[in-house]
Amino acid sequence: MPNESNQNRKKRVAKIIAVLKKEFPDAASRLHYDRSSALQSLVATILSAQCTDDRVNIVTKDLFKKYRSVKDFAQVPQEELESDVRTCGFYRNKAKNIRAAAAKIISEYNGKVPDSMAELLSLPGVARKTANCVLSNVYGKNEGVVVDTHVIRLGGRLGLTKHTDPVKIEQDLMELVPRNEWGLFSHLMMFHGRKYCVARKPKCGECPLGPPKHLCPSYGKG
Repeated sequence: MPNESNQNRKKRVAKIIAVLKKEFPDAASRLHYDRSSALQSLVATILSAQCTDDRVNIVTKDLFKKYRSVKDFAQVPQEELESDVRTCGFYRNKAKNIRAAAAKIISEYNGKVPDSMAELLSLPGVARKTANCVLSNVYGKNEGVVVDTHVIRLGGRLGLTKHTDPVKIEQDLMELVPRNEWGLFSHLMMFHGRKYCVARKPKCGECPLGPPKHLCPSYGKG
């Protein structure tokens, strides 16, 4: 919305969150894993890079039965893990990172997936998106906002950021979204992006953020 002040933008974000909470009361990660397992969350999120959640869920259904501990992932031969995650794409690099991350968790963190941003970022294959997923979904810690393709797209359409770089987008959203909502916010964006604000042709006429609420500056421009 043209010339919107930061304070008004914060108020609009709060209204957006309230509307989407009612629209998507079950919004949560679509990745399937034991919600108490930081290891499974870490592995699933690494595998999800440039891969659909549905495909990852197919792979992890058997993967998490075969590999039950950090030691299992650290000790499996590279070629074997590659074969197990092949259909997720970029399987060689993902298998390498998972093995290396597991080895570092054993050697430096006593076999437990760390629960701080700095420590998670020290693991091979882990950037802020993955770290935020593990911290929020497993440890209940809001250290940042997960920025995926839906958040990037909707952040722009909703007028919450002018940036395209995920790091800068996250900084903008952390300023606007209440900290206690950081973890949920990305899930709400994902659900909204899948149902209404789709990439090619947003369904503005059906969008709960449109009139009479008038919460989206891009309404009708899709």
